[in-house]
Amino acid sequence: MKAARYYGKRDIRIETVPDPPPPGPNQVTIDVYWGGICGTDLHEYTSGPFTINTPDQPHGITKDHLPVTFGHEFCGRVSALASGYPADGPLKLGTPIMVDPRIVCRKCTACTSGCDNMCANWGYIGLNGGGGGGAGFSEKVNVETRMCHVLPDDGSVDLNSVVLCQPLTVGRHALSASGITDFAGLNVLVLGVGPVGLAVLLNLRAKGVGTGLSGRVLVSEPTAKRSEVIRRLGLAGPEDLLDPQASNVAEICRARTGGRGVDIVFDCAGAEGGMLAGMESLRLKGTYLNIAGWKQPFKVPMQFAFYRELTIKFSMGNNDNDYREVVEDFVAGKFAGAEALITRRLPVEDLAEKGLEELVRNKDDHVKIVATWRKDLLNP
Repeated sequence: MKAARYYGKRDIRIETVPDPPPPGPNQVTIDVYWGGICGTDLHEYTSGPFTINTPDQPHGITKDHLPVTFGHEFCGRVSALASGYPADGPLKLGTPIMVDPRIVCRKCTACTSGCDNMCANWGYIGLNGGGGGGAGFSEKVNVETRMCHVLPDDGSVDLNSVVLCQPLTVGRHALSASGITDFAGLNVLVLGVGPVGLAVLLNLRAKGVGTGLSGRVLVSEPTAKRSEVIRRLGLAGPEDLLDPQASNVAEICRARTGGRGVDIVFDCAGAEGGMLAGMESLRLKGTYLNIAGWKQPFKVPMQFAFYRELTIKFSMGNNDNDYREVVEDFVAGKFAGAEALITRRLPVEDLAEKGLEELVRNKDDHVKIVATWRKDLLNP
């Protein structure tokens, strides 16, 4: 099969590699339809390897190391079942699947206490090996049956956009990590609307936030093109799209909430200036939740955190429950319009130059770039 393989910094090679072996017990083979470029992929490409294992430190579960087949956001159809798989099982040849690519041990304290996103041996097929040599940017891949979320095959779900479920689970986990069970009536500020920020906004809408009398959603984003995506999707009112370079975000948040301040801030930017504005925007005893990866140390601003008794929380990745909920909501149509997040589709052969390098050059012009080996999907 063909595969895009990662060898190191700015070194992606299109190669012919062996097909995955016949699926073993509790495995299936997937014909990959679409793979998405994640922010982690871009970071690995420009500066890695970081998450991807090197020969001197192979992954604890897969035992794999670079070179690895790239891509951990992907969907497809079942093309082979394990010998002895029950005929009445949920998976059939041709079943459309959204894949949960996470590698977890299911044995450590985190896994056995419902915190599998913090598994001591965590990884992803497409970053840390496994998959029988394949992943999101190969033609085929082996995955465990537990990773398979079955999709309806009646035309009710757009298989060309369901690959977005993987980043959407990051947004869903952020809502869960906040500890808030009912967002109705809450005022929310989202800092930064790259793919993660948009995932948070789409999940808020799926939960009914910002619709009718269900609270207000404000967004701080300096990039006009990304703000336009929010307008097009109706994820925030035009008056609630704030440019932090041209306005005082905290001042406006207080003005829009009757002087009280917002109830919760989702920080998807990971920049000190944004964090300070976000904390200043919070009401007394409000919640600041960080989802972003920070390049510099995170310093707590005591002038806000201490004197307002703020709660500071963090959200990392996604877990089993996030995947189940997001796929169910996607199938139910609660993420309608999400396909607008896909700003470019391309053949995997062009992944490096027209995908990864394009994001390096023009990151603000894109939300999600996806790629496929299937010419029938690129030219339906």
